[in-house]
Amino acid sequence: MLNLEEITHLTFDCYGTLIDWESGILGAMQPLFRSYRVEAPPEKILRLYVRHEAELESKGWHLYRHVLREVSARIGAELGVKLSETENNLLPDSIKSWLPFSDTIPSLRRFGKRFELVIVSNIDDDLFAETRKRLEVDFAQIITAEQVTSYKPGEAHFREALRRLNVPPTQILFGTDFPAEPIGSTADELPGSGLSAETLYAIDRGNAERLFPRFKA
Repeated sequence: MLNLEEITHLTFDCYGTLIDWESGILGAMQPLFRSYRVEAPPEKILRLYVRHEAELESKGWHLYRHVLREVSARIGAELGVKLSETENNLLPDSIKSWLPFSDTIPSLRRFGKRFELVIVSNIDDDLFAETRKRLEVDFAQIITAEQVTSYKPGEAHFREALRRLNVPPTQILFGTDFPAEPIGSTADELPGSGLSAETLYAIDRGNAERLFPRFKA
């Protein structure tokens, strides 16, 4: 059972929890498709993005920049548009302009007074470097897909977090944009790490205030 009094480290996957990735994606993709007179509903673009991103990440590690280029090309194909190489670069290039949610920075500042803050993200080092400038706080550790040459929900990020943080798993709360529940499918893959379905949790933006009411920004 989750005991908040034991927690010393909060991790965030960043995009979707700290950064408004949906607005960022749509800000890059919608004007591009409109230039081809294609008016795709936002929900459809986001649904295609999530599906193709997950499929590409499941095939093994490549730079996330390359993943996003292919995601862009696949979305275009599904919408009947053949995008150029330059156009496919617009999506990864747009990450540097993706903005934090309005409550991100004050919340991080407040959390930082009580917890060590950690990034555990499916991202490239250089892409996160641009995002980091927007977050305005210090992180105890930054663990990227590029560093571990793997994508979550694979185990590499979590093993590296345990190695670097050097604390029991019960002291770490893994924050993600998925619902707050034990991540059994991931924990089951980590029998030698000390993680289990009882100790590996995730929080999303909607229930963060319920879990941490004292730190409401």
